[in-house]
Amino acid sequence: MNVAIVSVFDSAQTPLTTGRCCKTRRKVGHGAINLCPKFGPDNRGAFSVVRRCVQKSTGLEFAAKIINTKKLSARDFQKLEREARICRKLQHPNIVRLHDSIQEENFHYLVFDLGTGGELFEDIVAREFYSEADASHCIQQILESVNHCHTNGVVHRDLKPENLLLASKAKGAAVKLADFGLAIEVQGEQHAWFGFAGTPGYLSPEVLKKEPYGKPVDIWACGVILYILLVGYPPFWDEDQHRLYAQIKAGAYDYPSPEWDTVTPEAKNLINQMLTVNPSKRITASEALKHPWICQRERVASVVHRQETVDCLKKFNARRKLKGAILTTMLATRNFSSRSIITKKGDGSQVKESTDSSTTLEDDDIKEDKSKGVVDRSSTVIAKDPEGIVGSCTPPQTPAAATTNCGQPQTPTSKSAPVSFGFGSGSASVAKTSTTLSLSAVLLQGAQARKQEVIKMTEQLLEAINVGDYEAYTKICDPHLTAFEPEALGNLVEGMDFHKFYFDNVVGKNCKAVNTTILNPTVHLLGDDAACIVYVRLTQYMDKQGAAHSSQCEETRIWHKRDNKWQNVHFHRSSNSPPFTFAPSAHK
Repeated sequence: MNVAIVSVFDSAQTPLTTGRCCKTRRKVGHGAINLCPKFGPDNRGAFSVVRRCVQKSTGLEFAAKIINTKKLSARDFQKLEREARICRKLQHPNIVRLHDSIQEENFHYLVFDLGTGGELFEDIVAREFYSEADASHCIQQILESVNHCHTNGVVHRDLKPENLLLASKAKGAAVKLADFGLAIEVQGEQHAWFGFAGTPGYLSPEVLKKEPYGKPVDIWACGVILYILLVGYPPFWDEDQHRLYAQIKAGAYDYPSPEWDTVTPEAKNLINQMLTVNPSKRITASEALKHPWICQRERVASVVHRQETVDCLKKFNARRKLKGAILTTMLATRNFSSRSIITKKGDGSQVKESTDSSTTLEDDDIKEDKSKGVVDRSSTVIAKDPEGIVGSCTPPQTPAAATTNCGQPQTPTSKSAPVSFGFGSGSASVAKTSTTLSLSAVLLQGAQARKQEVIKMTEQLLEAINVGDYEAYTKICDPHLTAFEPEALGNLVEGMDFHKFYFDNVVGKNCKAVNTTILNPTVHLLGDDAACIVYVRLTQYMDKQGAAHSSQCEETRIWHKRDNKWQNVHFHRSSNSPPFTFAPSAHK
């Protein structure tokens, strides 16, 4: 395939940057690809990048997934080959089609359909009319794609809104299933333990229980998606991932009033059959397509506009985008999300930690790097203990606790010796402890010290805001700081210009004195060089008339340590802060 690369896309096929084709050419497989160094894969700092490309002979546009293969392990190459092999055999109108797979030195190119319509969920909230019948049509197309996968012995394992795209922006454009990076091949109705993989909110009970699984995991995810399509929020939700997983394993969901009162019983019946905890009793894709709510929607599904669903879906999308923005910021700064931390639970087993319940996880490659205790996967981030609550600074108890084999517990190789204290001759003596205990103590102290550093830097940043010291503020913040704050009207702002406006025109000019207190700060360490802090910001101030005021808001800040210096790379502030009368809290 003779193609020219013309712009960069993210995983949802949404244009990030557009640039002209440059003169640099790579002779690749069936032709030549024009690559612009400015937007090269290495500059993205991630495992791969997706670009728009044009077939020179026809002028047709495609999406080229470009994988940097320089540092791929043998296992990563196997996964890449598996993804290409699976995509080649899946030819369906509701699946993003692979047109070509091209290998050259240091890079591998997968050329797919270009989904110019963006995400399905984003399109729904932009529609003037959306009904239960529309939801039925959406899930039908998703089930058609899943049924084709299952018929060809493929389990997707990562069905979620981010992987549901539209072929174009035209009304009624086809829904297409994308991203087969976690897909596996199975024989018939085979069930086996293929590793812990998927996205937390869409994981099935059998995966969380580490039981053999197969095609039914995709149907469970379809049930979650259908629930969201009907009311705009998920059936299982909790900020604490331990409680989230407990809900999923128990199948603990309901249909609260009033939003579910207007949903037809047939729709609820289909969800119930999809969200059946026992996978052997769960409905199949082919059976779901024959369900009356799907195949007889004109007669069964309601055609009343669901404005409340659209409103809730907007909030749901915003929450997903916020998490995606934070992760993008992390990747852009120094790709520290390539680290996975394995922590030890109270029962001796190990789990991978993650802070984001919408982020894809995969554990089946952890066994490759037992000696290091980390997994080099840029798509994997730090997550909470799925079954036991583990403190953010809890260190591994033993070297073995730093690894896991497909989610299976590892036996600790050493035990801590008892510790005795003597008080004689004016000195204290401590019996020799095991290396494990000493290592744990050191790691714990280091973690606590880093947390204190983050709190201190946050205090310094807020003080710079209070006194209107823009120079000090810029030294603490990354030049490409991203932020969600009410003044941006729901938009993600990047860079310092937006904030400089308030330093120049508002901060320090509307009040005589300002004092800020950080309440209940909680720091989550994201590896050795990144952290997230959440807190309540309480501000006291005197206005120019001498009247005393106070206000509070909730803030979340992402910090990244580079060159031994902490910098704020992203923050999110709640909207319950005062208006223009007090700029330091309202605008920073």
